[in-house]
Parts: sequence; structure tokens; C-alpha cells
Amino acid sequence: MIKQISSLETSHYPVMLSEVIKISSPSRGGKFLDCTFGGGGYSKEILKFPKTYLQAVDRDKKVISIARSLEKQFPKRFKFYPIKFSKLNTILYESVDVVIFDLGLSSIQLDDLDRGFSFRSKEKLDMSMGLNQISAFDAINNLSENELKLVIKILGDEKEASKIAKNIVSQRKIKRITNTADLVQIIEKSKKKNFYNKINPCTKTFQALRIFVNKEVTELVNGIAHATKKLKPGGKILVISFHSIEDRIIKYFFTNFSKNKSKPSRYFPENLDAEQVLFNEYKNKVLRPSKKEIDNNSRSRSAKLRFAIRSRNKFQYPDNMFKKFKKYLDLESINV
Repeated sequence: MIKQISSLETSHYPVMLSEVIKISSPSRGGKFLDCTFGGGGYSKEILKFPKTYLQAVDRDKKVISIARSLEKQFPKRFKFYPIKFSKLNTILYESVDVVIFDLGLSSIQLDDLDRGFSFRSKEKLDMSMGLNQISAFDAINNLSENELKLVIKILGDEKEASKIAKNIVSQRKIKRITNTADLVQIIEKSKKKNFYNKINPCTKTFQALRIFVNKEVTELVNGIAHATKKLKPGGKILVISFHSIEDRIIKYFFTNFSKNKSKPSRYFPENLDAEQVLFNEYKNKVLRPSKKEIDNNSRSRSAKLRFAIRSRNKFQYPDNMFKKFKKYLDLESINV
């Protein structure tokens, strides 16, 4: 019997799949943790190798049916958990060989115009990845003008955040902003026209709202800490990021909790405090998609792949990382 493939699966393109497989070496077998299951691209490829055992998580309920189908196919080797990164500490594996994070939006989410992630949508303001407390509608219609400005400026790196926030508040006094098309119109009227910029004028504001609504920074810093705790000595953590905030967090984490952490002077003794040495020497090499992959999947063009190797030191929670990114965490904790 021919296996039926859902439209969700065919719309998903696992980014830098060949690079991920090469680095993670599933041919050797072992225990894997796929922290962003999506359409199951990485998980399915890893499970092709007979000595692999894999757990996967995803907060998006739309992918549960794909995951359950894979559980039936590999009942002894695959298990799925519908949870967020911050709950990684609750799943069964206590010691894994490889952890994979593919951050950002999946094609499944972006192509579903009902969810309001795309500025091509004319549907309700949502932007929820799953297991959310708020939606983009709540943020747009309830945050103060100053709070909106900070969200758009800090999480979206939008230079015209003040004007966009001001116009959003002015418009919602007349009528609540309920759909994506209305928000797009407000943003476009707020932005100075730049005929040389090929990026859609709504991109940064939409990114900011999506990050805020889903608490993406909070989830990421908690998730990579929990995942690192589960790594065996010599185990690998791979992270594919798509925007500067994500990459900044990953680069800081791998660099500042690595054996070759920068010192004030080369004459200072090496700091071997266990908290500072979660990883072996981190070489800070960023891998990017090939031209061929970008041509086949233009959404992969901004992807950056970093990976680190777990040291033998006892795990201590990386509190300094939470201090470093406090301004993002505080922003995401604003009540709506």
C-alpha cells in the first residue's frame, strides 16, 4: 500500500538537512532530540538509520498528526511530545548524543494564511505557534503605545517603531484592529518609502510581534539550557537560527560557556570553573545554506547553523545567559 503524504509534510523543507546529518552522524546510532519537529524532516532522516532512537517536541498542534504517524511506524524508536522548549526538562531521555533546534517559522506555519504570520494574509491577527497565552490581536489592541514601541524597536530592530506604534494606537481608538490586512496598511502608511529596499516594509514589525506573542527569546534561552543538561560528554547541540536575536543568543551561549572563552589578557590563567565550561573549544564557525538550496528554497537564505560539543564538566545552570539577555526577557514578560 502506498503511504499517504499530507499537504503539511510536502510544504515543509528541512533547512540544511545534509549539513545537519553530516554533523550529527546518525549512522553511528545513539539517542537524538529533535526540538523543532515541524514536518518531521530531520526526524524522518535520522530514523532511516536503524540504531537511532529519537524524541521530538513541537508546540504546534497542527503537526501532531504527522508525529503520531511516525510513532506508529517506529513505535520502539520514536516518541513525540507536544510541548514548548521550556518544558524539555520534563521528557524522558536524561542523556542524549545529539540535540537539534531549527528555529523560526516553519513553512507549515507561514503558508497557513489563517494563522496571520504572513503579511499576505487577510485573516485575523493571531501569530500563535501553539500553547500561547496571547495572540497578536491581544498585543496590538492592549499594549500601551510605549510598550508597542519597545516591542517593535527591540524585537524587530525597526527604526520607525515610534511612528508605527503611534499610528496603531490612533487607529485602534477608532476601531479595534482585527486582521492582518489592517495592520499591514497601518505599517505601510507609517514607513518612509525606500525604493531601494527589497524587504517588505512590514517584515520587522511582524517579526517583533511574532517573537513577543510566542515568547521566543524566553523559550530559546530556557530550551538550550535544558537541552545542554541532557547532552552526554562529547554530545553535539546544533542550532539553525534565522534572525539576529536568535543568532546572538546562540553565539553568546556557545562562546561564553566554552573552554576557549575570551580572557581579559592572554597572560591570565584559563578559567576552568565548571559553569564556564559546558562545551569544548568552540570554533565559532557559521555554516550557511548552499546556493543550490537557496535556489530551491528561498526561505533558507537567512539560515545560520552553529554547533557545539559538550564538555565533561558537571552541568551548572548558565545564569549569566539570563542576565545577558534580560532586556528581551523582561520585554516578553509584559502583561497584556
